[in-house]
Amino acid sequence: MESIATRNSYGNALKELANEYSNLVVLDADLSGATKTAIFKEAYPDRFIDCGIAEGNMMGIAAGLATTGMIPFASTFAMFAAGRAYEQIRNSIGYPHLNVKIGATHAGISVGEDGASHQCLEDLALMREIPGMVVLNPADDIEAKQAVKAALDYVGPVYIRFGRANVPVINKPDYKFEIGKGTLLREGKDLTVVATGLCVSGALEAAEKLAEEGIDCEVINISSIKPLDEDIIINSVKKTGKVLTAEEHSVIGGLGSAVAECLCEKCPAPLKRVGVYDRFGESGPAAELIHKYGLDAEGITNSIKEFMK
Repeated sequence: MESIATRNSYGNALKELANEYSNLVVLDADLSGATKTAIFKEAYPDRFIDCGIAEGNMMGIAAGLATTGMIPFASTFAMFAAGRAYEQIRNSIGYPHLNVKIGATHAGISVGEDGASHQCLEDLALMREIPGMVVLNPADDIEAKQAVKAALDYVGPVYIRFGRANVPVINKPDYKFEIGKGTLLREGKDLTVVATGLCVSGALEAAEKLAEEGIDCEVINISSIKPLDEDIIINSVKKTGKVLTAEEHSVIGGLGSAVAECLCEKCPAPLKRVGVYDRFGESGPAAELIHKYGLDAEGITNSIKEFMK
């Protein structure tokens, strides 16, 4: 199975869509080589702005460009976008509901050796809180490229989360992404597994392994964190009776919280959240960290077994 980092998908999608969208411009905060916006920069240098290490200022520039009819993609690491520039995103982009897209790469602990200071585990929670902000967390290359296109077509602020590490391409070429819609990847009757981003491929692998042991998991990919596809989750949980969420994010405020809020109001059911539990990350190889924090297929398998007891 081919593996591609979604940050590469981001850079390639911007370049591919530039001809179709003449008002597409890209901003970066001195990280274009890492965020892969350099792919766009090389092809369209006159539509690329390097704002330097000044993320808050970059968001202000993006807001200004949006008021002129341009569609700016402001790009940097998730830690610096959702973290350092939160106030500017909230007040300059969210409050006036401007048509700005935020491409946040290097999210989660899969940033690896850069350590806790760069491993943003809070961004989904922060961005979910901003009124009117769409929050997307694509699972693979195909979905990531389509999420960029969907963000371009949507009028309003959008936060898209991309990863540094390679992830398996799980979707087929004819897959169609839609904001606010989840995808049923595997049918099952014993447990609903709702996953997002990097954890989707691990959830699928865990489900296939557990099927051999008599545990039949239904797997749903939720790449649109906000708006959330409540219907697909509720319909599945009504069938299975319980749900487990998996995300490369804090269990506080991210996918697990969004699903819990939905179920508490509309379909109460036992819930287990798989993610990072109220702590910072640490420095280390990405694969080892993902394993240590139980976010790979083995970790999700173990969590499901424990939950099913």
